[in-house]
Amino acid sequence: MKIAQIAPLYESVPPKYYGGTERIVSCLTEELVRQGHEVTLFASGDSVTSAKLAPVCEQALRLNPDYADHILYHVLEIEQVAKSGEFDIAHFHLSYLHFTLARRLMTPSVTTVHGRLDLSDLVPLYREFSETPVVSISDSQRTPLPWLNWQGTVHHGLPVNMFTLQPKPGGYLAFLGRFSPEKRIDRAIEISRRSGIPLKIAAKIDNVDLEYYKSCVEPMLKDPLVEYVGEIGEAEKQEFLGNAYAHLFPIDWPEPFGLVMIEAMACGTPTIAFRRGSVPEVLDDGVTGFIVETIEEAVESIGRISELSRENCRRVFEKRFSASRMVRNYLSIYDRLQTEAPSFNPTNPTETSTLDR
Repeated sequence: MKIAQIAPLYESVPPKYYGGTERIVSCLTEELVRQGHEVTLFASGDSVTSAKLAPVCEQALRLNPDYADHILYHVLEIEQVAKSGEFDIAHFHLSYLHFTLARRLMTPSVTTVHGRLDLSDLVPLYREFSETPVVSISDSQRTPLPWLNWQGTVHHGLPVNMFTLQPKPGGYLAFLGRFSPEKRIDRAIEISRRSGIPLKIAAKIDNVDLEYYKSCVEPMLKDPLVEYVGEIGEAEKQEFLGNAYAHLFPIDWPEPFGLVMIEAMACGTPTIAFRRGSVPEVLDDGVTGFIVETIEEAVESIGRISELSRENCRRVFEKRFSASRMVRNYLSIYDRLQTEAPSFNPTNPTETSTLDR
C-alpha cells in the first residue's frame, strides 16, 4: 500500500526531546515500512526514517528560533501533500489545519486527533467538517464530540524493543512530561513530600507555560526531595523510567492518551495516575499501577507498589501497546476507507459520505 504520513513540524520525527505525536508518527511509519508498505513521510528535514522523507523545512520548528511563523510551514506542507501524486491513503496528524484540502482530495484520507476536544471553539469547525474521517486515541477523547465521523479508536503503540524490563526498582518517584497547569507537577511534589520518597522531574517548558513555571513551579523545585533533571530525550528515558520506584501521572485535565504511561509500563514501572481522561483505558488498576482520586490515595498507593509485578507491567505492554498492534488497527481503517471513500459534493459535503458515523 502507498501511504502518506503527514506529521506536525514542531518536532522532528522521531523527536529529539519531548514530542508524543511525532514519536507515534515515527513508530507508525517505521512499522508500516517494516511490514512492506511504501510510505512517504512529510515532516521536518531533520527527521530520521526508513520511509521516503518529504522534507518541508530544514529543522523542527521548535528548535530553530528563525522560524517565526509556524502556521506558514504547515500551509506549505499541506500544499506539498496536494502536489505529491498518488497515494492509496493519506494519514494526517495536523489537528484540523488540512481539513479543507482533505475534503477535496481524490485520495482517501484519515486524521488522527491527538489533542483535547473539550474546547468550545472547536465545535463550529468540526460541525463544518463533520464528514471528515477521524480516529481517536482513546474512547474518552471522543466524549465532547461524539457525533464526529469516528472510524475507530487506536491506542498508541511502541516497538517492543524500544524499552526493556527493569526488574528491580530504584528508590525515587518519576515525573516525565511538561510544566503546565494541567499536568499538576504540584501534586507530584506533594505526593513526594508526604511519602518521603525523592522525586525526579524530567520536563520541558513551553513558552506559553513560562509564566506558570516561574511563578508556581520554580519555587517548589527548591524542596530537598525534588531533583529537576531537565528535558530528556529518548536515550535517557529507559534509565529515568526504568529505575524509578513508581511513575507519577497526577493530571488534572481530559488527557487524550498519555504516552508516558505505556513508556513506563514497557520498563516494568507501575504508574500512579489520577482518574481523568484516558487513564482508566490505559492503566489496569491493581496490575500496571493504581488509579486514584486524591493525593491521599496516591500516597497510600505508593505503600502498595510492592504488590505489583514489574514483569506483569511489561507483559501487558507487549500485549496491548505494541507498534505492530497499532499498525494492524490502522491498516484495517485504511482498507475500509479505500473501499468506502466518498466523492466530494461542494454544495453539501455531508450528504455524500458513506462512512459510518
